[in-house]
Amino acid sequence: MKKNNVKIAACAMAAVMAFSGAGLEASASGNVASVLPSAGIDFSIQDSEKTTALSTLQEESDKEAAEKEKKKQEANKSNGVTVGNTRVGGYADLASASDTISKTSRKKIEDTIVVSEGYTRDLKEAAGSGLSEEEEGFKNLVIAKVNDYVNVRDIPSEEGEIVGKLYNKSVGSFIEEEDGWYKISSGSVEGYVKGEFCVTGDDAVDYAKEVGTRIATVTTTTLKVREKPGLEETVLGLVPIEDELIVTEELDGWVKVNIEEGDGYVSMDYVTLSTEFVKAESIEEEKARLAKEEEARKAAKEAAKKKTQENASSSKKTTTDGGKTYANPTGSSGSDVAQFALQFVGNPYVYGGTSLTNGADCSGFVMSVYKNFGVNLPHSSAADRSVGASVNGLENAQPGDVICYSGHVGIYIGNGQIVHASTSRTGIIVSNASYRSILSIRRII
Repeated sequence: MKKNNVKIAACAMAAVMAFSGAGLEASASGNVASVLPSAGIDFSIQDSEKTTALSTLQEESDKEAAEKEKKKQEANKSNGVTVGNTRVGGYADLASASDTISKTSRKKIEDTIVVSEGYTRDLKEAAGSGLSEEEEGFKNLVIAKVNDYVNVRDIPSEEGEIVGKLYNKSVGSFIEEEDGWYKISSGSVEGYVKGEFCVTGDDAVDYAKEVGTRIATVTTTTLKVREKPGLEETVLGLVPIEDELIVTEELDGWVKVNIEEGDGYVSMDYVTLSTEFVKAESIEEEKARLAKEEEARKAAKEAAKKKTQENASSSKKTTTDGGKTYANPTGSSGSDVAQFALQFVGNPYVYGGTSLTNGADCSGFVMSVYKNFGVNLPHSSAADRSVGASVNGLENAQPGDVICYSGHVGIYIGNGQIVHASTSRTGIIVSNASYRSILSIRRII
């Protein structure tokens, strides 16, 4: 018991000395259980005017701290951001809030503010440019702007070997710039073009829209093209899946496209939109194309010589379709293909059909004509754009070439004309080849 009293006395003395060092006087009280019941000790603080119990002082201190915290929270409510259950006004408030939130919480607040500022800045920049994501991508294009073509070389110098040609309005992807030369990738070609003959960066955005072809690729089995934008509007025509249509206007949820029956509208829910550009041609591809064109010219001359003999002869082979017999030329030149196709003018158009007599659609007609010459083509106008070899311009087209349009295809017969399965109203007819915008010309044989 004495030992405990000694410890208590020592504690009391330490407390008295502590308060004395602060300029206050402390005296023991007989009633000690209210403050330190376990030790049986109480203290009172005495200054020159009054004596205050330590318990009372503690209560006042707690009350004052609570009032400060309440004012701080009220101030933060009127000006700040909320992170979890804590509101802070920004970076300046983090220090003053350090006594109420942990370091982890402060880190989260800092990260939130930084991310928020960056996101807002990005939104402002995007809104300020007014460009779509695709248009922003046009800045990375290199577009030839010349009379004919610009050479693509293996090094950034006019001494470099020519590896390809970037024709006027053709497009490559920008890789890097070196001494006024742009390194590009285009088709199968990679190399350098002289910058003065091309546009890129901001200048390429508007020019890309001018030289590019906006395409809507059908993603549903059979797409209905309507006369006006709206699901209840009259159906103008039908287009099969994967067909590619030229877009002439983009509206809210609808795009205006060009089909054989005329201009109509399709829902954006059933197409994917893209912009197509003409790419560079490698030296190897150019040589192969020129050789094939020369071969075709020679074949056309030979076919012309044979034609007189064939017309005078009755020994031609025949082909049967739908119970009817048609002449099938013995040759295999493009002119023979054109003459064979012309025999079916007047026969009906049938969507999805492949019969030259009972009805075919545009690609079914082309497919069935070429099938008689041992050539297998796809039943798709979009896929026909990739068959055979490319022909540069209608002025270079030859009889038998496949002419590809937006959602349509026909066979060139010469003199600026095509034969094609047009619409259900007209059937298989002959039209001017330039009656619509041409997407591609392909040479099959």
